[in-house]
Amino acid sequence: MKKVIVISTSLRRGSNSDMLADKFVEGAKSAGNEVEKISLVGKEIQFCKGCFGCQKLGKCVIKDDVNDIMAKVLEADVVCWDTPIYYYEMSGQMKTLIDRMNAMYEQDYKFRDVYLLTTAAEDEEETPKRAEIGLTGWIDCYPKSHLVGTLFCGGVNEPREIEGNRKLQDAFELGKNV
Repeated sequence: MKKVIVISTSLRRGSNSDMLADKFVEGAKSAGNEVEKISLVGKEIQFCKGCFGCQKLGKCVIKDDVNDIMAKVLEADVVCWDTPIYYYEMSGQMKTLIDRMNAMYEQDYKFRDVYLLTTAAEDEEETPKRAEIGLTGWIDCYPKSHLVGTLFCGGVNEPREIEGNRKLQDAFELGKNV
């Protein structure tokens, strides 16, 4: 059994990317894993101030929801990021969270496997590539971890437009095989 954290970065309730994350969660749970989904809806996540206080304290000096999220990520075996693609890149809230998790850099971490789920209105194969590159920049700072899998569902823009899409089953299978 693995401890899996899924971070859904869409701020739109019932979004296509959130639905993709839910299927990944379902799959991971069906395989007997301990799974927690963290939605950024309603979370307070401020911008990094670049003070590097986190490097001295092992946690961020800003009092918001980031330290709690970080603690869960550090203890997970698997981290799955889920983001809508905006202008061919990860969502701003995902990037802000990644920047704020700078306190993890000097700490021990358990996660080895990282996944990325993405959705977008655009349907070209290259649509999620910049988001993948951005995430691998974060992964590179944790050399015991690596990007194990990605899943992109393009051509979905309106809320819940992903319903009935075969990519939902792909997300289930990806989660089941963590």
